Amino acid sequence: MTGDAPAAPPAPRGRFTRAQLREVTGATLPDLIPDSTRLLIVGINPGLLSVAVQAHFAPRGNRFYAALYRGGITDRLIDASAGFDPADVVHLQERGVGVTCLVPQATAKASELPARELRAGGRRLRERVAVIRPRVVALLGISAYRVAFDEPHARVGRQPADWDGAEVWVVPNPSGLNRHYTVADLARAYREVALRAGILPFVSDVSDVELSGDGEDTRPS
Repeated sequence: MTGDAPAAPPAPRGRFTRAQLREVTGATLPDLIPDSTRLLIVGINPGLLSVAVQAHFAPRGNRFYAALYRGGITDRLIDASAGFDPADVVHLQERGVGVTCLVPQATAKASELPARELRAGGRRLRERVAVIRPRVVALLGISAYRVAFDEPHARVGRQPADWDGAEVWVVPNPSGLNRHYTVADLARAYREVALRAGILPFVSDVSDVELSGDGEDTRPS
């Protein structure tokens, strides 16, 4: 992840205290950008645990990877809670799935971000899309999108204007705070943008994959 703040140093495996997590506030983690990115998924900003272990959507309760798996975008349920398994990184890259954030610096809550940082992140993202050239950009969360791109009336779904040839979609955020969206709902939304990006699913329908629960994460890491 690019940004003014430094990347977090390599973290020990295992549980972190609140004090240890607070120490990585403002740090960053690398983007996951394949050489040929079909689908660029854009989170709001990284959570503290994600930066501590240097892996996007690290909390076990976060529903991001469960939705990718149930939607057939990945062939496995990725667990990034202790950092990425290199094989999982390769799998995402081979599928053409990229991951970045509007704001690179970590906070305990996405709501801590001022509007000016979201807007600055939106401008940086537009510039990066012109370079990366994905087929589809999928932003996780309508509230952040409305602020970052000054679109107060935007709705979830495909947006009217493309960016340098890339379709722009807003899809539900996988945070546990978004409880009116189930894992199945997220999987359907993510599957739709993956198909638009030319990524063929491993399953014919989201109901073909069963999961033990919807997850308990309470922030978009």
